[in-house]
Amino acid sequence: LLDAAPARAAEEPVRELIAVGQPIGVKLFSDGVLVIGLSDSESAAKQCGLKEGDIITALDGKSLDTIEQLQACLNANGASETELTVKRGSRTLTLEALPQQDASGAYRLGAWVRDSTVGIGTLSFVTEKEKASAALGHAVLDADTGSLLNVRKGEMVEADVLGVTKGSSGFPGELRGAFGAKSLRIGSIDVNTELGIFGIADSADYTCEAGDTLPIAFPNEVHKGEAYIITQIDGEKPQPYSCKIIKNAAQSVPSQKGLVIEITDERLLNKTGGIVQGMSGSPILQDGKLIGAVTHVLVNDPATGYGIFIENMLEAAG
Repeated sequence: LLDAAPARAAEEPVRELIAVGQPIGVKLFSDGVLVIGLSDSESAAKQCGLKEGDIITALDGKSLDTIEQLQACLNANGASETELTVKRGSRTLTLEALPQQDASGAYRLGAWVRDSTVGIGTLSFVTEKEKASAALGHAVLDADTGSLLNVRKGEMVEADVLGVTKGSSGFPGELRGAFGAKSLRIGSIDVNTELGIFGIADSADYTCEAGDTLPIAFPNEVHKGEAYIITQIDGEKPQPYSCKIIKNAAQSVPSQKGLVIEITDERLLNKTGGIVQGMSGSPILQDGKLIGAVTHVLVNDPATGYGIFIENMLEAAG
């Protein structure tokens, strides 16, 4: 790791963003149906070559996005051979499966599948005019396969902080949050990328409880030394907590780990031990500018973690 990142062209305009730091509930619905496991028996899924992590996007040429659609198509086809269109990494495959009837009379592939996921994260920023939003600073991955969830649609809602499980060496802590069907909608989630989730904070009922609109810092402006993060671990609003920038890395490609930060605020250390799960996306500020967002914690040292440069999130947001 180096102490400075490459200089940015001087003619590019400095953008201003609203740094947020608010916990959010994340609801994502997949583009296709994700295979998270296969049955132990010699099922249709195993016989046709279906694998964990595959995404079934169509059945006999008909696009599908939900488990209900998949099951309805299988039952309609009965015992007939069925053509599965499958996305496996960057490849698209066609597999021929012969569904099997179970004791209830339904036809099955013999695969465990998922079409949605939910979780807790932190809203990083919102643009003042367009209301474009970004959160997490890293991708939402499927809990079982570790695969990036291809998003068909999604939304972010307000989440209540119920408490914190304090982190310690070897044991990552957790921000315990909750949200439900009646939680206030903040806006859409349109894209899930390696560098964060992005959408539009378009709800007329949502008021951004955030600090000032701030200019962004380019990577070459970030330096070792004092900084602070904005996050919400209790109370009704996000609060600033002091930290230090330990390292910033020159990058040939954008990374979730461009910054190394150390939490120095005793209030945060006493309550959380440092960085905990659910704080991903908490904005990082230095010298009156928005420089990045928290992404990961070091498992063996919860006071230390990684951050992404805010410029990289803006580029990923398009």
